Amino acid sequence: MAAKILITGITGFAGSHLAEYLVGENADSEFYGTYLSDDSLRNIEAVENQVSLTKLDLSNEKEVFELIDRVKPDIIFHLAAMSSSADSFSSPAKPMLNNIHSEINILEGVRRSRLIDSKILIISSAEIYGAVDKNDLPIDENVSLRPTNPYAVSKLTQDFLGLQYFLSYNFKIIRVRPFNHIGPRQSTGFVVAAFAKKIAEIEKGKKNGILTVGNLEAKRDFTDVRDMVRAYDLAISKGVFGEVYNLGFGISYKISDILNRMVSLSKAKIKVEVDRSLFRPIDNPDLVCNATKFKKLTGWEPKIEIEQTLKDTLDYWRNII
Repeated sequence: MAAKILITGITGFAGSHLAEYLVGENADSEFYGTYLSDDSLRNIEAVENQVSLTKLDLSNEKEVFELIDRVKPDIIFHLAAMSSSADSFSSPAKPMLNNIHSEINILEGVRRSRLIDSKILIISSAEIYGAVDKNDLPIDENVSLRPTNPYAVSKLTQDFLGLQYFLSYNFKIIRVRPFNHIGPRQSTGFVVAAFAKKIAEIEKGKKNGILTVGNLEAKRDFTDVRDMVRAYDLAISKGVFGEVYNLGFGISYKISDILNRMVSLSKAKIKVEVDRSLFRPIDNPDLVCNATKFKKLTGWEPKIEIEQTLKDTLDYWRNII
């Protein structure tokens, strides 16, 4: 059925992949998106002509209200956020102020325009689980929340704001907690993209053969972004309003294993050096997803294996270095 679909952060990493997927699956729908940086428009070149774009700082209450009232979206995918947990240690106020304020503006815009039938997907994060006890692995939706960085606290607040608006106003809100997702177009504030860019630079002779890294002992559950955005679409179409769902592959890898796999995809001579200045004040030792609740509801299964994702990510950086 044709719908008006609004994607916040449409030119970002996940947003651009979601836009491509939805345009391909819902040709009769109208697509709208918000973005912040002109440089990011390159990410949606493939679908730019099929999307109505608005350059907008979501912390601007007036402009957000005007956009929502003008578009009157049937579906909102709220992806826009400051998303680096590592950077949040050096600027803790930024993700708190940006992520929370932006979501309040969107939810209040929907409320003021009385769009009671609009479906809203709130993207939380597995980072909110934080310092998880080994006995709670793999992590389901009932594990205690112990966030260990300011970004995680901002995502926890976004998560609970979604719940609050469901309870207070009966909004048609579904919340998801994605575990790490990776792939082409991800920024170098994230470990796999950072490795890929450095390897590509070494291959092109733009860097010496030394690859400096931070903590390689942490374990993470990685899902290809193209599988993740399929999950977002299923969540909005089949999710139960007010519920929350974990999204992830279900396997965690040591960062050292990921790095070794990526280095093996290169013919360059690469020496890995650990730089302790790159360590975070605290790093969750293991985050692995139990997505049983979501999989039983929707039938979703990740299709893209880690080896393919790593190759595609490395090739993406090879093409732009």
